[in-house]
Amino acid sequence: MSTENAPGKNPTADATGSPADAPPVAELRSEAPVTPSRTDQQGRGIGGIARVFQVQAFQILLVLLFIYIVFSALAPATFPGWSNQRQVIQNAAILAILGIGMTYVIITSGIDLSVGSVLVFSGVIAAKTMHAIGGDGWSTAVIGIVLSVLCGIVWGTLNGTLIAKAKVPPLIVTLGSLSAALGLAQVITGGVDIRQVPAVLTNTIGYGNVPGTTIPIISAIALVFLIVFGVILHRTKFGLYTYAVGSNEESARRVGVRVDRHLIMIYGLSGALAGVAGILSLAQYSTTAIAGQSNTNLNVIAAVVIGGTSLFGGSGTIFGTVIGLFIPAMLQDGFVIVGVQPFWQQVAVGGVLVAAVYIDQRRRAAALRGGGARRSLLALLLRRSK
Repeated sequence: MSTENAPGKNPTADATGSPADAPPVAELRSEAPVTPSRTDQQGRGIGGIARVFQVQAFQILLVLLFIYIVFSALAPATFPGWSNQRQVIQNAAILAILGIGMTYVIITSGIDLSVGSVLVFSGVIAAKTMHAIGGDGWSTAVIGIVLSVLCGIVWGTLNGTLIAKAKVPPLIVTLGSLSAALGLAQVITGGVDIRQVPAVLTNTIGYGNVPGTTIPIISAIALVFLIVFGVILHRTKFGLYTYAVGSNEESARRVGVRVDRHLIMIYGLSGALAGVAGILSLAQYSTTAIAGQSNTNLNVIAAVVIGGTSLFGGSGTIFGTVIGLFIPAMLQDGFVIVGVQPFWQQVAVGGVLVAAVYIDQRRRAAALRGGGARRSLLALLLRRSK
């Protein structure tokens, strides 16, 4: 898609939704640095601490710590122990992989309802192929891993193409993919789970530990993905463009971002990570678990939003997503230990989710009221991309 400006038209807003009468690029670049006054310098420490407490990810971290303290007090002999916490960490690994892709998607002001079904479909294709090849060694497992990721990329790229090129809303596209991927998985298997998974996957990735430690390998893999894609999101031009597209797609296009291609890459990334999650699920459960991912989409979206990623696009962090993921995981584990029905977990998560969206709306309203005083993301994009 061409990125040239239409003649006679001006952008209506910058990348953060600020008014379009922002200073020109040359003026932005020639701004003299502002020297803080002595009063500002003296109050910076207190102000900085106050700003930290206002960050939604930090507020959710406090909620997580509160949950941990409550359950530790109710079940001091069981809940805080490493064996129990190890199980919580292991259970959150697959959702963490999915949460990375969902964070990128929601930052662009999109949504991906298909990740759970793509996970199942990718796992089914991998399991069928590995079963047909036979063997329990890495040669068979590697083929399954590659196929699972490729299947995820195909579904994600299809989603991104329909969204970016055909201009179909992300909600509709990914809702269709949710049904199609799950339906195809059931057609391929006849609705019966495949339980023939190479032992090497289960014994190493599924239930193995990092050598010399008791840290689950599956959790270590998730941590590596979180670090790598956290750096990409927060320290690279790709991440900056992701924020710019979510803040204001038209403004990003006018400064040279190839928005359509970027959206296709983002949804392709989400699909690829769903494929990774598919092979991790096979390794952990030794089965395709076709009926076991019905709530995965909503759980991942809830965790990402609870962690501070705005449903309106343009803001979010991988760190916040990690914190948001552990809240439902810790609630479920704690309710089981203290003998409370785990269904209350959904009630608690729903309440936290609504509160998170409410806080985000209030923050956006405050930012719009003070929008003239803050430096636009579009200006930052121009500075770093030239």
